[in-house]
Amino acid sequence: MNNDNPNIVFNPLISSIQKVVLYETRARLYLVGSNNRETRFRLLTIDRLAHNRLSIEENANEFNSLEIRRFVASLTGSPKVTSAYGVLGFVRFLEGYYLLLVTKRKCCAHIGRHLVYTIKDTVMVRVNEVTSQRPPHPHEDRYKRMFQNIDLRSNFYFSYSYDLTRTLQYNESAPRYVGAKVDLDRDEPLPDWNTLTSNVDKAHERVDYAFRTDSRKRFVWNAYLLQPMEGIMLKDWLLEVTHGFVSQSCISIFGRHVNVCLVARRSSRFAGTRFLKRGANFQGDVANEVETEQIVSDGQRICAFTQMRGSIPSHWSQDISKMVPKPQIQLDICDPYAQTPSLHFERLLFHYGAPLIMLNLVKKRERRKHESIISKELEYSIRYLNQFLPPPHRMKHIHFDMARQSRLSGGNVMEQLAIHAESIVQMTGMFFKAAGSEPGLQTGIVRTNCVDCLDRTNSAQFAIGKCALGHQLERLGFVKSAKLEFDSDCVTMLENLYEEHGDTLALQYGGSQLVHRIKTYRKTAPWGSQGSDVMQTLSRYYSNTFSDTEKQHSINLFLGIYKPSLTKQGPPIWELQTDYDMHNAFVPRADSKAITDWVRHKVRECLPYSCADSNKLVKELFRVHSSGLEMIDAYSNYHQSFKWTDFSEHIAFEISQLALRYMPTFRTNFSPFQRQIQTSRKARQNPSMTGQSSTGSMNSNSSSSSEGDDSSSDEELSASFAEKEANQTESTEPAAATLATGLPSMEEIYGCTINPPSKQSMAVYKKYVQMGKLSSGGARPAQTAVAQRDQELAKIMRGITLRPLSDYGTDSYLSVRPPVVPRKSLTIYAEYCRTRSTFNAVPKLEEFDVLYQYVQKL
Repeated sequence: MNNDNPNIVFNPLISSIQKVVLYETRARLYLVGSNNRETRFRLLTIDRLAHNRLSIEENANEFNSLEIRRFVASLTGSPKVTSAYGVLGFVRFLEGYYLLLVTKRKCCAHIGRHLVYTIKDTVMVRVNEVTSQRPPHPHEDRYKRMFQNIDLRSNFYFSYSYDLTRTLQYNESAPRYVGAKVDLDRDEPLPDWNTLTSNVDKAHERVDYAFRTDSRKRFVWNAYLLQPMEGIMLKDWLLEVTHGFVSQSCISIFGRHVNVCLVARRSSRFAGTRFLKRGANFQGDVANEVETEQIVSDGQRICAFTQMRGSIPSHWSQDISKMVPKPQIQLDICDPYAQTPSLHFERLLFHYGAPLIMLNLVKKRERRKHESIISKELEYSIRYLNQFLPPPHRMKHIHFDMARQSRLSGGNVMEQLAIHAESIVQMTGMFFKAAGSEPGLQTGIVRTNCVDCLDRTNSAQFAIGKCALGHQLERLGFVKSAKLEFDSDCVTMLENLYEEHGDTLALQYGGSQLVHRIKTYRKTAPWGSQGSDVMQTLSRYYSNTFSDTEKQHSINLFLGIYKPSLTKQGPPIWELQTDYDMHNAFVPRADSKAITDWVRHKVRECLPYSCADSNKLVKELFRVHSSGLEMIDAYSNYHQSFKWTDFSEHIAFEISQLALRYMPTFRTNFSPFQRQIQTSRKARQNPSMTGQSSTGSMNSNSSSSSEGDDSSSDEELSASFAEKEANQTESTEPAAATLATGLPSMEEIYGCTINPPSKQSMAVYKKYVQMGKLSSGGARPAQTAVAQRDQELAKIMRGITLRPLSDYGTDSYLSVRPPVVPRKSLTIYAEYCRTRSTFNAVPKLEEFDVLYQYVQKL
């Protein structure tokens, strides 16, 4: 976007600090940061004697390896050394600051030539030394333990060269504004790159620009920790971390690998746990807001589709004071002019464009009003706000009662969702970029919600992702039709990705893994999985009742929503009755804009395109005169030829091996787009239950989510499925398991069959075996006469002709007759001996004649 000229290339800056070494002395902390090759170094000095304040000084000079070794050797004493891969930031509770470092990382995905890492271990170092003799504050250790309840070792991701907080479409757009603080309505944008020719000397000269991206702070989870470092000169020290889910898999299309990457970004605004964070706050931030991007690439071309989930943007909650599994839903504030939903939808229009499609999965018909309360509130908000939008760009509302549809006899939820998904993908489109092809843009986004945005939402997002994957593969030219079959290798791979995606997000928000999975709504889950669903429901109920409050305190402390202070008088965070005021600070509107004018003019004039993509903001932008500079050389940053790497640990090798997971052992059709189910009835495996808790105060392996469905509907769903399985078991007798039923025939695979040998062949084989016994002395005792053995051997050899493969003449160990070498070969060898053996890589002019004469005689 903003640039159709292939000669103008924009390259993101690669961080020059990818390795950090901490040297701890009594008076100071020294942070030495280096690039990937460890050839350029920067130095930070932190004063440890400063009481309750952070004193950071950066050396303006850049050091080489020799200079930094001399500096380290000059440090007095024996400083403690800690190796790390980045600085997460600083945090302060009541007494002094702490430094957080990433000590272990693992590459989990790659987007083009940009590597994505997940944090595997961190360390927390005390910065300020205790100089006084008075005892520490009694609350300091408790705050520290509460802060460390956020498990940074799972589901936190970063990249040195790619902005994970933005979509691929935004990252590939051309910059339009430069600066830290830009007003889109007043500031002048950069000139149009499509018509810019003033800085190009030749008509087809390539021009390279380097830019430092401006991250989307909504998805930066350590933004509060990085605030003390914002005054540092070099921005590469700031390592921004996202939270959510990143995983990459592979489709093997007849040997060609196509990578599928799923990136989920969880919002840090109005973040929290189930039941404690519901609906939206006054700024339009909703609970459990996650942006999911599905990226497909074959190495040269790349295609992406973005969707999101989030709670219904209204002021509603559930009373958890009563120990019941399903507290009653209640509307806290009446919003007749939909001011809170308007803030939320206006932000979506700004970042994604139009149309906004709301896929609402909550129940519509209930004996006792529960979910329908908030469903009617959402419908009213959309209907009211659509009055003030142009008809082509109005929001679209799709209501699909997923629970009711799954209970209907023969109701196929996935087929109905596939119909909605096809229309959604057709309306929004998707991003596509390839050299020499017309680019494609996604305009608008689908927003899926149920009550908790967990079980039903994940299954619906999989249905949309499956439809989008078909269109992505069709755009890349791998399939003729965008419709993909269930139980094929391709869809099975995507289903596993979305199962892990749903489990991870359910653990973060609900405290347990998914309860109703994709297989449940497809009616293919095993009957025995119902017991596991009950255990997951109980695990979620326990987590929501007993541990969610502690988890919410940890999240508020980590994100800086609650800041401990000795000067401000007030109870500590664990004594507060509620955190409502922290997340719902009401700020009266200072402008006189009418309530009906809820979409800014700048956003309105860009529709249906995204205003954020059309007006991309970067922190820095400058022209570079070589595409091989280290700061923009993504090829060298990806391949890292200077580094010893175990082949089995290389990210490209690991992803290519993932294709073997979804391929059956015995098969006749190797297409990943056709069903691979055997004709014989086979026992199905239980659904995958993988997942790790990332924001829990306790590391619980059990997990996730009943979606707020009525208990009666869950029981009806389980009972109907169990009855169906029982009927199938009674009506079908298991067939006998044989090799013929379990394995394909040899004729089907190789085109031939195994037949018994003929009599003539058996006679020859018997003679061959007898001959082997006679020649080895195994047929008769060793005392058998040689003449008798020769006679028997000659009798056996009648009719068998043995031809020697080689003729060694009269050579023996006593004498060897030398071979005859032709005169031509002797001449060539003599010329070879006379040529020089010390030729340079590029021969000199006087050496060309000798080489030419030698080659001519070959």
